[in-house]
Amino acid sequence: MNTTISNSGLPKLPQASSQTGGNQAADASATAGAGVPAAKTGDQLKLTDSAKALQEAARGSSSASAIDAQRVEKVQKALANGSYKIDAGRIANGLISMERQLGGPGKA
Repeated sequence: MNTTISNSGLPKLPQASSQTGGNQAADASATAGAGVPAAKTGDQLKLTDSAKALQEAARGSSSASAIDAQRVEKVQKALANGSYKIDAGRIANGLISMERQLGGPGKA
C-alpha cells in the first residue's frame, strides 16, 4: 500500500469502494441531510427592547471613533521616554469596583 503526501501534509490513502451500485453521491447526499429539519416558511424573529438597544449602541460605536488619538500619542511618548507612571492603587480600585458590580464575592 503506497501513500502520497499532498501540500497540506496529510497523506492520501487509496480509496476502497465498498458499494457495488456506484451510487455513492446519492447515498452521501441522503445521509448528509438526515436529522436536519426543513426550514419553516414564515419564521419570525422578535427582539426584546434590550436587544434593540444593544444593536443601536453597536451601530453608534462603529460610526463614531472611540479612540482618542491625542491621548494615545501622549501615552506613546510617555512610554517611550520613561515618564509614564502606573497607579497600581487606582487599577486595583477599578478592578474591585468592577467585581462588586458583577456581584462577586467581595460585595458588601
